[in-house]
Amino acid sequence: MSVKWKKRWGLLCLSLLLVLGAVGCAPSGGTEGRLNTPVKPAAVKYPVEVTDQAGNKVTIKQEPKRIVSLMPSNTEIAYALGLDQKMVGVTTNDDYPAAVKKLPKVGDFKINVEKVVSLKPDLVLANGANDKATLEQLKKLGIPVLVLDAKSFKDIYRSIAIIATATNTAREADLLIAKMQKEHRDIYAKVVNVPKDKRVKVFVELDPTLYTVGGDTFMNELVTTAGGVNVAAGLKGWPQVSAEQVVKWNPDIIISSYGSTDQILKRQGWSTVNAVKGKRVYVVDPNLTNRPGPRIFQGVKEMAEQFYPERFGEQK
Repeated sequence: MSVKWKKRWGLLCLSLLLVLGAVGCAPSGGTEGRLNTPVKPAAVKYPVEVTDQAGNKVTIKQEPKRIVSLMPSNTEIAYALGLDQKMVGVTTNDDYPAAVKKLPKVGDFKINVEKVVSLKPDLVLANGANDKATLEQLKKLGIPVLVLDAKSFKDIYRSIAIIATATNTAREADLLIAKMQKEHRDIYAKVVNVPKDKRVKVFVELDPTLYTVGGDTFMNELVTTAGGVNVAAGLKGWPQVSAEQVVKWNPDIIISSYGSTDQILKRQGWSTVNAVKGKRVYVVDPNLTNRPGPRIFQGVKEMAEQFYPERFGEQK
């Protein structure tokens, strides 16, 4: 077997291990966060070719030392993998962990290409929502760009694996995925026995104009994992619905992702809605539920505690 083929085979095995870890290789006992992983520290050998979540094949010639992130979820993954000392730029939307607030800013939803280039990155972590023309500009300048675009829990694990392969943090990724899977299992264990006909009906209100989440979205997966039934599951994408439709659905719980409960509780014509009658209108931290990153199961747990407080020993 040639050296070149051995390298490719080794990387293939590494990718398989990470993907398998994403679907069920979490630890069954021992110290939380520990994993007896076959992946050794600093196991990635360069150059390495990585396929990102946009299907791009990106060659990373050497271990990155200067990383710019164009999306808060990517930033959170990078920090969770221990790459904090290599982060040199983030967006103005980044606020976690606290250390990111001190880093140079490269824009918000609109990225300043000149600012990114001035930071001399050897890796840019982008997202499918970033402007494609901007990303092409960076690529033409010879900067490796990885596009992460998670739309499910499985995709989040894959995002972690992609960044880990590019940055030589494969073992750290195994440990992180194991920790997240444990959080997932802990929630599942508490809600799995809720009978289907007793599960709370949930309406997710994204803004006061009644945009919500359809059954094919990432946030629908959060609601169902927390043991709820999304009343808008029969719709697709991020639809806007009428007030009359919400009243007809009669949800048991309303989740606000923009920080207001008073106006929902006082909304005209909604006094007959179970969630309003029972004052079960809650705000969830959008940074936990909207960012496909390492803290996602904290967001799921926050929802589950609101759905079934008695199962979590909490009074809501």
